[in-house]
Amino acid sequence: MSILFRQLTRYVTQKVASDPRAREMATKAARGVIEEAKQIVKEDDRAYAAGRAVRRALNKLQND
Repeated sequence: MSILFRQLTRYVTQKVASDPRAREMATKAARGVIEEAKQIVKEDDRAYAAGRAVRRALNKLQND
């Protein structure tokens, strides 16, 4: 599993480094993750907030 994850990470890194459009998408995704993390930290029940964030992400993936 570790080898697969390492290869996947290497592929994504190379793709983002070489393609300006992919770089822009990765930047946008990272900013979205940071915003979600900020919302989770602000909540009293962080586990519940994290679950809602995961559900929102899964819904976005299914709708696209």
